[in-house]
Amino acid sequence: MHEECGVVGVSFKKESPAALSIYYALYALQHRGQESAGITVHDGVQVRTLKGMGLVPDVFNRGDIQKLKGHVGIGHVRYSTTGGSRIENCQPLLVSFKSGTIAIAHNGNLVNSRDLRTELEKEGRIFLSDSDTEVIAHLLVKELMHNSLEDSVKELIRRLIGSYSLVFLVDNRLVAVRDPLGIKPLCIGRIDNGFVVASESAAIDILSGQLIRDVVPGEMIIFSNGSYESHQLVKSRNAAHCVFEYIYFARPDSIIDGELVYNTRMRIGSTLFEEHPVKANIVSPVPDSGITYAIGFSKKSGIDYMEGLMKNRYIGRTFIMPGQDMRETAVRLKLNTIKPNIEGKSIVLVEDSIVRGTTSRRIIDLMRKSGTKEVHMRVGSPPIISPCYLGIDMATREELIAAHKSVKGVEALINADSLGYISIDGLVKSIGIPEDDLCLGCLTGIYPVEIPGERCGKRQLKLSEF
Repeated sequence: MHEECGVVGVSFKKESPAALSIYYALYALQHRGQESAGITVHDGVQVRTLKGMGLVPDVFNRGDIQKLKGHVGIGHVRYSTTGGSRIENCQPLLVSFKSGTIAIAHNGNLVNSRDLRTELEKEGRIFLSDSDTEVIAHLLVKELMHNSLEDSVKELIRRLIGSYSLVFLVDNRLVAVRDPLGIKPLCIGRIDNGFVVASESAAIDILSGQLIRDVVPGEMIIFSNGSYESHQLVKSRNAAHCVFEYIYFARPDSIIDGELVYNTRMRIGSTLFEEHPVKANIVSPVPDSGITYAIGFSKKSGIDYMEGLMKNRYIGRTFIMPGQDMRETAVRLKLNTIKPNIEGKSIVLVEDSIVRGTTSRRIIDLMRKSGTKEVHMRVGSPPIISPCYLGIDMATREELIAAHKSVKGVEALINADSLGYISIDGLVKSIGIPEDDLCLGCLTGIYPVEIPGERCGKRQLKLSEF
């Protein structure tokens, strides 16, 4: 699974350059997207953009940052869900119109982007990419031609169905908008001589800033010359925060909607033991995402925590396997057993989630070949039974192992001695946010917005103006 992207915006007083701060913040958000990166800045007169394919340090160097002169700007790291992995879809997206320029960066996924695109194309608007971000840009420009910024964004919100945390520049003003359900995270912080808005608070920390608060669902914040103003444009009865931010995507050191992710994952690990107790010699994580769960499981159970697997952190997501006969070698390149820690022992192996099951099987087989006596898999996510339409690049329903196999069936396929998933109730309790304020679509098949062919919950999005 992959998150679609991360966004950041910085607004300083005019004497302070923004590009270097954006660069550092994007580094902190690199886990949210590794396909492309981009920065756009404005100096009050001119807009400058640099973006490209690859990781943040691949796209920018010292000279590039020095050339990006401007006291306000936005940045983006991307993994594609809507729109292919190509340079045309890199963000921020820059659009010029008769009243000026806008640059926009988007985290999320629109359910109705195709319908909106068709409508705009019939009006004669030309698209240069296949990303839903360009749809948002065209709609915003269309409104700005006739309305104030506040009214334009309010109308934009009414047209968009799906998830979106947006940062955009309207000339030299920085604007942040979070969708009315708050599906994707967005927070604001105070830094020296200005403010920052970012997908996660870890990006604020990296700039030695102070987290102020989350952007409220349905809120627009306008930053200008070292200050900001808030506009609550619309309000929904409930939020629908993405549950997988807590399970997997967000950094453990980030605070998402008031919850420190590290503490949430510790509680999930503790709940896992309460729901699926087991006798074993050690608790061991699948690194890195299983570490915090395993610590929580160990503390609650009293079973010693010990690493049985070591991750090679220099093998990235884009590693290409040389052939089908090299599957085991591919696993060993990413993960290797610490044989003395696991040989002859019963292990509780803690993982954040199981999607297709193939990786879990290879890891367990690897541990058995190193002499492990028993492997009891415990999983910090309930069974994933449905795809995500709201910003996670997840397997199709046909590929999701839990969509067509029982727990015992998955247990047999991955070759575990026992398998225990956290329950949905246990997960919700561990997160500490009411179930009605979480998006659990991938776990229940019931979504907070209307999606053709899928079930929509009773709390379907209904907006009211303030």
